[in-house]
Amino acid sequence: MITLYGSTTSPYVRRLRMFLSDHGHTFVNMQIFDGPDRAELARRNPTMKIPMLEDDGQMLFDSRVIYRYLAQKFAQPALSWDQENLLTLIDAANDSLVQLMILKRSEVDIDEPRLYFRIQRERVANVLAELNKQAEQGAFRQWGYPAISLYCMLDWTRFRALFDISPYPALMAFLERESQRPEAHATDPRQV
Repeated sequence: MITLYGSTTSPYVRRLRMFLSDHGHTFVNMQIFDGPDRAELARRNPTMKIPMLEDDGQMLFDSRVIYRYLAQKFAQPALSWDQENLLTLIDAANDSLVQLMILKRSEVDIDEPRLYFRIQRERVANVLAELNKQAEQGAFRQWGYPAISLYCMLDWTRFRALFDISPYPALMAFLERESQRPEAHATDPRQV
């Protein structure tokens, strides 16, 4: 039995929940920042990050590793190098935004003109511009793991109000179009 550990608000966890929507699995929602779930996270995963996936005694860490495992398990075709590069872009923006969110939740003023904050915002802007171009060229027309990952990152960015995505019309159109999917509704972090 596949068990996915994570939180309902994580974009990395959500992408796997959406991918697994047609496959039997158990989802364990964890409060990862404190309490007993934090200790359980440390016990199961030395990186102390989510998502984690357990399947027949095999514990896997990191959303990309988990996806590769699941894709092989469910006989999905391997991602192309172009799709891998798209995931790298999505993960770069996601990582920067997660760092900014954690700092903001730690009561750090992320709007200060400090080098670290400037670099993170610059990375996100550059990545979103490239992803917007890729969306215009049709890179996300097919609903698969790269498109799911893009959707989760964009929706999470809007949910957390960390970055204005309105200047990217192809990404906004993609977000609006894909938000109608049943798996997007079923995993919406606003409904928790």
